[in-house]
Amino acid sequence: MKRPVSMRLYAALTTAALAAATGVVVSMPSASAATGGVTGYATQNGGTTGGAGGQTVRATTGTAIHQALCSRASSSTPITIEVEGTINHANTAKVSGDSCNTAAGVIELKQISNVTLVGVGSGAVFDQLGIHIRQSSNIIIQNVTVRNVKKSGSPTSNGGDAIGMESDVRNVWVDHASLEASGGEAEGFDGLFDMKDNTQYVTLSYSTLRNSGRGGLIGSSETELSNGFVTFHHNLYENLDSRTPLLRGGTAHIYNNYYVKLNESGINSRAGAHAKVDNNYFKDSKDVLGTFYTDAAGYWQVSGNTFDNVTWSAHGSEYNPAGPDPKSNTTVSIPYAYSLDAAACVPGIVAQTAGANKGLKVSDGNCSTQTQTPTPTPTPDPTDPTPDPTDPTPDPTGPTGTNLSIGAGSDGSSKADGTSYGNVRDGDLSTYWSPAGATGSVSVKWGSATTVSSVNIREASGSAGSIQSWKVLNGDTGAVLSSGTGAGAIRIPQTSLRKITFQITGSTGTPKIAEFETYAG
Repeated sequence: MKRPVSMRLYAALTTAALAAATGVVVSMPSASAATGGVTGYATQNGGTTGGAGGQTVRATTGTAIHQALCSRASSSTPITIEVEGTINHANTAKVSGDSCNTAAGVIELKQISNVTLVGVGSGAVFDQLGIHIRQSSNIIIQNVTVRNVKKSGSPTSNGGDAIGMESDVRNVWVDHASLEASGGEAEGFDGLFDMKDNTQYVTLSYSTLRNSGRGGLIGSSETELSNGFVTFHHNLYENLDSRTPLLRGGTAHIYNNYYVKLNESGINSRAGAHAKVDNNYFKDSKDVLGTFYTDAAGYWQVSGNTFDNVTWSAHGSEYNPAGPDPKSNTTVSIPYAYSLDAAACVPGIVAQTAGANKGLKVSDGNCSTQTQTPTPTPTPDPTDPTPDPTDPTPDPTGPTGTNLSIGAGSDGSSKADGTSYGNVRDGDLSTYWSPAGATGSVSVKWGSATTVSSVNIREASGSAGSIQSWKVLNGDTGAVLSSGTGAGAIRIPQTSLRKITFQITGSTGTPKIAEFETYAG
């Protein structure tokens, strides 16, 4: 394998020479990416900071974007890539390196973390070229246009998705993006914003989705239910046939969006999905909320929405519109703070703020706009291992009773080569899971609600003491159940849940978790 350019050498190249060779220009840190504005579920599970704190480079080709990823010291080294110009098949080639896994004909964010991709200058247009996020975490995509990505015809890219996420993706914030097509499946296009195969903690904000048969989905089938915790707010959905979005399982918070001309159906909650639908404005549309094209019911909690010239179809065995008088059939708990604009204000606010090249304007939560500004990202001090007096103290004796993790399922944010999520629930201290970097999360999950009152984190031989700080999360809601330092036995409030997550937020060396034990007592 060709050895990647070292960061020291990379920084030493002159701006002109580097631009001529790769299309990448090294620049000083920029305020273009407003990471301080992250909202919704992307704030959970440790938050989404993208490339904050890392180097900032400028790219004018797709190959240069890949080169910037491949020139990092590691696949988790933070980086902000400022993109200007038109990115297309002609200027997007595969680049190889130890810190990347790229491909030609697509912007490939695969098996990486801590990256911001932000449009600057005269704008960034990904023309007939999709952005693919796979086995990655902590990604920000901001102020870009992605248009006319095809799955059939020529050229094709990313399975026809403008932005597609799949395979163990965590913490993605897409903001002020313009996602567009020129037709439906018959014309060769697919979804504008798709999430599948264990994608969680995502926010889509202040973006436009236009002129497509399919807006986007969460989950690729009625049995693929590993996705969820997605927020959609202050987006414009215009001239779409369906999937705004399609939810197969999982939890979605959908608020302050403006829907215009949904031609066949809108928010499609299926297969046990739970959608909280607040203060949206629906206009000149059909069947904007319900369970459609299946008998696998989904659920919704509605409040404050406006339905302006919306028509509703009759109910059938596989077609269950929520209207003509939508009522809640569930309740959905949201773990983060947010502000709601009144629905009547939404068309005006969204017109001023949604999409690329709008100056990163956002709502102030009171029917007015303001310019989004970044806030500093606090950096944990790795030299300070002293726990807060309120933090729980691990119990070295460990809990007693039946280990509920044996026979359960598991997943996580990333895994190092040679390790497996399943190793934390096999009862074998000689096997283990490690994240791909210094931080990451692993979860234990069950097919039905299970009561848990304590967990025991057992590190593999030779790695004791590597875990510095952690959080235990309710995997169903994203709520923090406990936090502290060091491994061992941890008491949590007695909680009934289907999934529990241990998130490593700081470590020395390589964390190795041999067992993630869970107990009712």
